[in-house]
Amino acid sequence: MIRTNSSYKCIVLTCLILFCFSLSFGQAHKQIYHKGWIDFNKNGQKDPYEDPKVPVAERIVNLLSQMTVEEKTNQLATLYGYKRVLQDELPTADWRNKIWKDGIANIDEHLNSLAFHPHAKSAYSFPFSKHKQAIEAVQRWFVEETRLGIPVDFTNEGIHGLNHEKATPFPSPISMGSTWNTDLINKVGHTIGREARLLGYTNVYAPILDVARDPRWGRVMETYGEDPYLVAELGKALTLGIQAEGVVSTLKHFAAYSVPKGGRDGFARTDPHIAPRELHEIHLYPFRRVIQEANPLGVMSSYNDWDGHAVTGSSYFLTELLRKQYGFKGYVVSDSEAVEYLHTKHQVAASPEDAVRLAVNAGLNVRTNFTPPEDYILPLRNLVKEGKIAEETLDDRVHDVLYVKFKLGLFDDPFWISEKDPDQEIHRAIDDSLSLQVHRESIILLKNDSLDEVRSPLLPLSSDWKKILVTGPMARETRFMESRYGPSGNAIISIYEGLVKEAGTKIDFSYARGCDIVDETWPESEIISAAMSVEEEGLMNEALEKAKEADVIIAVMGEDEKRVGESLSRTSLDLPGRQSILLQRLQSLEKPILLILTTGQPLTINWEDRYIPSILCAWFPGAWGGKAIADVVFGNYNPSGKLPVTFPKSTGQIELNFPFKKGSHNGQPGDGPNGYGNTAVTGALYPFGYGLSYSSFEYANLTIDRDVFSVHDTMAISVDITNKSKANGEEVVQLYLTDEFSSLTTYASLLRGFQKIAIDAGETQTAHFRLPVQQLTMLNKEMEWEVEPGSFVVKVGNSSENILLEKRIIVN
Repeated sequence: MIRTNSSYKCIVLTCLILFCFSLSFGQAHKQIYHKGWIDFNKNGQKDPYEDPKVPVAERIVNLLSQMTVEEKTNQLATLYGYKRVLQDELPTADWRNKIWKDGIANIDEHLNSLAFHPHAKSAYSFPFSKHKQAIEAVQRWFVEETRLGIPVDFTNEGIHGLNHEKATPFPSPISMGSTWNTDLINKVGHTIGREARLLGYTNVYAPILDVARDPRWGRVMETYGEDPYLVAELGKALTLGIQAEGVVSTLKHFAAYSVPKGGRDGFARTDPHIAPRELHEIHLYPFRRVIQEANPLGVMSSYNDWDGHAVTGSSYFLTELLRKQYGFKGYVVSDSEAVEYLHTKHQVAASPEDAVRLAVNAGLNVRTNFTPPEDYILPLRNLVKEGKIAEETLDDRVHDVLYVKFKLGLFDDPFWISEKDPDQEIHRAIDDSLSLQVHRESIILLKNDSLDEVRSPLLPLSSDWKKILVTGPMARETRFMESRYGPSGNAIISIYEGLVKEAGTKIDFSYARGCDIVDETWPESEIISAAMSVEEEGLMNEALEKAKEADVIIAVMGEDEKRVGESLSRTSLDLPGRQSILLQRLQSLEKPILLILTTGQPLTINWEDRYIPSILCAWFPGAWGGKAIADVVFGNYNPSGKLPVTFPKSTGQIELNFPFKKGSHNGQPGDGPNGYGNTAVTGALYPFGYGLSYSSFEYANLTIDRDVFSVHDTMAISVDITNKSKANGEEVVQLYLTDEFSSLTTYASLLRGFQKIAIDAGETQTAHFRLPVQQLTMLNKEMEWEVEPGSFVVKVGNSSENILLEKRIIVN
């Protein structure tokens, strides 16, 4: 990160402002800081909660014993940061009259400056050192100006990278899911956690562990995919990376959030049709595993319902499952407005105050919403006064919040003093290199057919092609490469710019937009088409005329941030607007075409798959998307991404996903007494785990250390993979298991391992898996986890459908 003279001036000015702040608020409390401890309650003696040598459990008990009801209730609410709810960047004298004079649980997204919320732009977000100093000033106010000095937990989003101006940008989570690379995602977690800590944030709202089972849902792009095992492995990797840097990882959205009825988002987001076993085996599986294996200290409760249970008001979800069964020790924060929805949406609470009662008694620790914290705290105090929330319950909820703050070390070093310079340590060149690699590994080659019987596939693109037209509405777009939940303010390379820069003077590029992302009547045009306007015909004709002069056409098409995302579920999964028409007209010119898809969800690109020779799926990339795509197109990087979701052929097939129950994806009978015929298109367009390479790989020698296992054993599995091509490449080796016969119906196949391996041309590498037999558990008739004795088939391949080798084992 390069410092400029203006940056130095900003830092000097900030230091002067903060110095004046310290004179105003801090002078009277210098005496609270002692060697090895802080006199938080300012009574002149070292209380147990102030003593770092006292066990955490005793420190919490001591602090709780000193807290008033006002101070306790304040530890159960979020104060949204600058220009969301909080109107001040730094503490003011008026803060002594605000409800947070008695403390607050956390402050969310303070001074992070979001491009999607320009009114929240702050002078303290960048340079990074200004933010660290500002956060320290806010923390100092709570330590020095509140009676007990309880520090604040500073929270922020982090699913695309830290949600802060100019932090290191990463692509969308669905892109990360496409890497199938846990080591890489763990490094992403370390980067997010390290940058959070350097900026003063103590808690990152990531990863998202929702399992995307319905491609119509607008937030598919924010998940790692549709398979619970893949989501769990990548989520665990990110969680471990974040928390290794000393900050909290908060998992979201718990639970059953990702499949609202019909995939409807927006004002709906309710009534997921999930059977009880599916709830536990699919949707809760990642949460259970990540909580038990990575020990995160945060969970965000969702605002949906399941089987009549409004999750944020359900003791079954927040206490029975999270605390008792999974062993969660941290605090549960609500998604925005989840408490209020108990009254307004689900109507299981008779009033807003009753919604507070339900949530707290169910197990919620901290309420979050874009409204003042007193909207929650005052009804909560009233409920305690009236005995509708027991003081013991109140103490339990506050205990969990304090536990997290003690584990973070905030009662030992509330200001996180560090010798590291945030301006030198955040968004470094090495971080951009990591981001670029994530971008590269996320790109999926969906199709790369030979152009004809003589010519080889179009990709990687040769410099022999001298004239290339780049067209399509997404070629020069960049806004979709930023996220509401990720970094902003970074330089972004569009796909067109990336291609031109990479090719240099070797290729003569031309550009024509061709059409807009959507037409004037969209989304109605997804069900009733409208005639093209004169302007639309003009755009399309310009592209066609330029295409006639080109050797190759690169069409960049798909969705933008206004077509897919939070609250943006779609009616159709076809290319929106006139894009398919443009592509069909271009194809009629009989020129080689590469289609680059930018999308946040699987699309039903049936015509495109049949008639376009080469297709790349780039999802929603981040700032390095243009560079990464150009690297793949020109062969600087051999694509290795694999689909983390199934691409259906039609929305009429939904749900079509992996894993699926035996027989549920079968076709139709040719004859028989119960009806027969051919009335439906069957099968996936592209199956889960699918993705091509410029290399070709051969699998051999599947080996399992023995044939018979007990339930406590671990299988040692290996398989050889040979690169049969002349191009170095990477292969994602996928391990699946099938329970052949069971007391209850089971899934046709389950992903239970994967490994990305780099293999040079002509060489052989061996993939090794260690699989505990406990990974074969199923829910029995009593809804208890059990490995049933019997035969299982161990399978390896390069997608869920392309199984290349298999062996049978027995579990006693």
